[in-house]
Amino acid sequence: MPVLPIPLVVALILGFLFVRTLLVRDRSWLFLALIVSCAIQGLVISLNQHYGFTAFHFVQPVTASLVPPLAYLAFKSSALKQISWSTDLVHTLGPAFVVFCVWLVPVALDVAVSALFIFYGGYMIWRMWHGRDSLLLTKLDADRTPLIIWRAIAIALMLSAFSDILIFADQVFGSGALRPWIISVFSSLTLLALGLLSLSKDIDGVSDSNGRDVQEPAEVRAEDVAIANRLQDLIMREKLFLDPDLTIGRLSRKLGIPSKQLSAAINKSTGENISRYINRFRIDYACGQMIDGKSVTTAMYDSGFNTKSNFNREFLRIKGCAPRDYVSLNS
Repeated sequence: MPVLPIPLVVALILGFLFVRTLLVRDRSWLFLALIVSCAIQGLVISLNQHYGFTAFHFVQPVTASLVPPLAYLAFKSSALKQISWSTDLVHTLGPAFVVFCVWLVPVALDVAVSALFIFYGGYMIWRMWHGRDSLLLTKLDADRTPLIIWRAIAIALMLSAFSDILIFADQVFGSGALRPWIISVFSSLTLLALGLLSLSKDIDGVSDSNGRDVQEPAEVRAEDVAIANRLQDLIMREKLFLDPDLTIGRLSRKLGIPSKQLSAAINKSTGENISRYINRFRIDYACGQMIDGKSVTTAMYDSGFNTKSNFNREFLRIKGCAPRDYVSLNS
């Protein structure tokens, strides 16, 4: 009975997910490229480590070097800002250096590939240092789920480099016989995690029309309370909280204030992050809708929420009871 190696099984799973996603057309091309690169890497590892195709010995580090920059670019395009090829071409330097090492400095390959995984994983974590409000293009209604998923992807990238440490230890203290198993298990887990997590709909971002960041002003004159008041006036005047695709990036552009400054001002003035701050307006609006006779589900969607779980959680946090109990108490 034929037995498939773990990396090949992972490659087949990711290949199936790629075809399914391609047919549905519900993800960006960067997510598709990430899934394909993970599937190809799993296939290459199988051919090299388990089927003895030595010709792929030189291909494996090159295909591996494509995964970290693609993961970061997918993260950037869905959570931070649109891709700009004039600046993002720099992310081809890592794979290009790995190709250089394959031909001229093969002894540096392990270090180069591991450094890419550690660098991009660490860089993604750094870009999320300010928590949920760091994800400028993520819908505010998504709560912390996108942050958790992207952090998991970043950690998966960094942990993949741990396999090289185990391989080195096996060569020093053992016979090196565990190398194929270490590569297979760690690489497969990393590739599968990247592929499956990148398919989550919770990390979808909202594209902005201009794709530009607000520039930091030369001198910050507005105080935190004044910024919070300006935001409140804007939200109430244009009823922005009713937009389920609202992001902190869009709010910062409308106010002409850098997103970090806006986030800090709201946090200092209200003790809440932007997501919870906006949800207060949504919950108040939903309460008015329900008192006027609208159903809980209708009020939920009309007020800007996308998911019932987030609506119920925020309603309980703000009003201290479930939506139906609120209607009973105020009818």
